[in-house]
Amino acid sequence: MLILYPPQLSISELVFRLKGTSSMLIRKRKYPTVRAKLWGNALWSSSYFASSYGGGAPISIIRQYIEQQKTPD
Repeated sequence: MLILYPPQLSISELVFRLKGTSSMLIRKRKYPTVRAKLWGNALWSSSYFASSYGGGAPISIIRQYIEQQKTPD
């Protein structure tokens, strides 16, 4: 994901909100395949990876890199 967010919002708070909201929406839909893969009762693990982008590369290159992550080599 490439996310533009306000600098006063911490990355940990951003991730907390993303995981919480997406978990709530996924659970409302009651996907049986998702339910079978839960960590106990948790949809997401507590870990995450975040990296910042400081404008060194054109945004088009960053987007291309992210898009390529969707498919295996």
